Amino acid sequence: MKRVTRMLPALIALVTATACAAESTSAPVAQEPARAQVPVQVNVQAQVEPATLAAAAAPTEPPAKAKLGIADITPMGENTEKVGVGFPIIVTFDRDVKDKAAVEALLEVEPEKPVEGAWRWVSERKVIYRTKTYWQPNQKVLFSARLSGLPGNSAAKDVSRRFAVGAKNISVVDTRKHTMKVYRNGKLAKKIPISAGKGGLVRNGVDVYLTTSGVHLTMGKKAVETMTSSWMGVTDPKDPRYYKEEIPWAVRISDSGEYVHQSAGYYQYLGRSNQSHGCVRATPAGAKWFYTIAQRGDVVKITGTKRKLQWNNGWSYWQLNWTQWKQGSALKS
Repeated sequence: MKRVTRMLPALIALVTATACAAESTSAPVAQEPARAQVPVQVNVQAQVEPATLAAAAAPTEPPAKAKLGIADITPMGENTEKVGVGFPIIVTFDRDVKDKAAVEALLEVEPEKPVEGAWRWVSERKVIYRTKTYWQPNQKVLFSARLSGLPGNSAAKDVSRRFAVGAKNISVVDTRKHTMKVYRNGKLAKKIPISAGKGGLVRNGVDVYLTTSGVHLTMGKKAVETMTSSWMGVTDPKDPRYYKEEIPWAVRISDSGEYVHQSAGYYQYLGRSNQSHGCVRATPAGAKWFYTIAQRGDVVKITGTKRKLQWNNGWSYWQLNWTQWKQGSALKS
């Protein structure tokens, strides 16, 4: 399952934010209760061998401490959420990983419906699992980390989590035709008029008002999201570029502030022209429906703009082809 090559350099910095940017631990480990010290009664009439006395007097070794543990696993387990067919498994360790190949060999992924997958290291503490093709819908996937098998780490607790894969939701956004077609389990479920990024604000050679073209994954959602102009340094309400709006039915699709959300008015542009600051604006009914069915890890393919989605912008890992993805593994193929 893990055919891989040498690891790439560390992950580059996150991309420039778009205009739709929003404002914006692992659970503590319980300590075992201290055991009471029970006084030892000695029978002075008993004969004790000198060697036994020496052994009793010798200091005891302190219990071994784990040198590496897991700080966080994404997504959440089967009893908390269902995820989309594009979902990644993101594992964050509690310290830098020195021997990445040894640790990666102790990570296992077992889907009920087999598919090839591989890990990719994106930092000294974070590794991400992606499949070659999308997961099959409506199944369970078991992740296990046998960290106690790492030399010198025998005190570590082995960790496992089972994920629940839901329906196969794949949305296709055509920014030139101003439509979003949502397919559920292979069938067209809804066609929604939209308005995408209008363009026209270039920063560091990037038009940040354009929606990014590429394979996005949904990362989260809010019934109401506060969006402001602070991302571009505009915080004065007197500035004509200033805005602060409460936006309904917001489903996030990148780290650079792109969402699929209800249009805040301007309904005349939906299905006709691109007028947003980078997000995909939809009709109230369409946005609410999409919000309702959205699962983290659902696929949103956007086409028609000159701005390309970067693979490290949010969960946009499907922007890399399979050969490129495997190059981020620490194991040799």
